[in-house]
Amino acid sequence: MTARWPEALFHNILDVCAYNTYMVWTTIDPTWNQGKSFKRRLFLAKLGKILLTLAVKRHLAKRSSDCPGGWTLLRGRCFLYVPGPMTWAKAEKNCLSMGANLASVHSITEYHVIQHMIMTATHGNQETWIGGSDAQEENAWLWTDGTAFHYSNWCPGEPNNAGQNQHCLQINHSGSKCWDDIGCQAHQPSVCVKKI
Repeated sequence: MTARWPEALFHNILDVCAYNTYMVWTTIDPTWNQGKSFKRRLFLAKLGKILLTLAVKRHLAKRSSDCPGGWTLLRGRCFLYVPGPMTWAKAEKNCLSMGANLASVHSITEYHVIQHMIMTATHGNQETWIGGSDAQEENAWLWTDGTAFHYSNWCPGEPNNAGQNQHCLQINHSGSKCWDDIGCQAHQPSVCVKKI
């Protein structure tokens, strides 16, 4: 009996609040639904609809303000797949023009979300630029957004700097859909990221 007491109290408070609001409303506009039975029930239905509409609008406004249109929200960051092929440097410049960087990846979850974005857009596992580079110092991989490079998903034997000229990071490489270092002049789609 006492376990349900808080629930009963909540419903009682809710009922009293709604009744008080009804009384204020009918005092302000005594002609509201005049001549109809069940005025209180009609009022409560109208109040519920208004409150629900406001809650939905607030939720949609919050969702739309989280990330710009077309971007995908994950853990306080917005990701965007850019299908147009370009060099790694041009892809980074393109991301910068949108207030973003080429994507940094910090977990397998983020990597799977990015792969899913690419799969949804292309219906395939397109090799794609993200923001890793070791152009400044061989094997010292850095993200262009300045975050720490702790997580990686390199293909076996990678990064290998084949031809001494592979300093940029592509994802979805080979059948394993893992990471590979490649020459930065290749033209590929890209993924941008920005904090919200």
